[in-house]
Amino acid sequence: MELIQKGHRLVADDRVDLYQHDENTLIGEAPGILRHLIEIRGIGIIDVMTLFGAGAVKQTNEVNLIVNLELWSKDKKFERLGSTEEIVNILDVGIPKITIPVKTGRNLAIIIEVAAMNFRAKTMGYNAAETFERNLEALIKENAQKGE
Repeated sequence: MELIQKGHRLVADDRVDLYQHDENTLIGEAPGILRHLIEIRGIGIIDVMTLFGAGAVKQTNEVNLIVNLELWSKDKKFERLGSTEEIVNILDVGIPKITIPVKTGRNLAIIIEVAAMNFRAKTMGYNAAETFERNLEALIKENAQKGE
């Protein structure tokens, strides 16, 4: 709901139907019976278009990124630098996937927004993790030369 309140649009809630638009493009949409609906535990089913208006929903959208929300566990190692990329093959189309650990107190809406912006930056040629690694390597090399 917070993402919708921040101006993002709902395509589908728990169930997304996918179809292949072309060789490299997947499109997602809600099944007809679920279109514009979202379930909020404790409240029930709400119609996003009725409550928030037509600007809060979208019929279909290209699938560019999979965001997997997983309960945080101290025993699981989650990506920290963002330097490795997982690709999931769906209908022979490779879709990047990130896993975000879910833990009480984390603002998931903001974290998901940042994940989407970071993904977009990568598609535009900027990768913060690669920049950090290059800068770290340069600093290590510089410090090693000073110590010789």
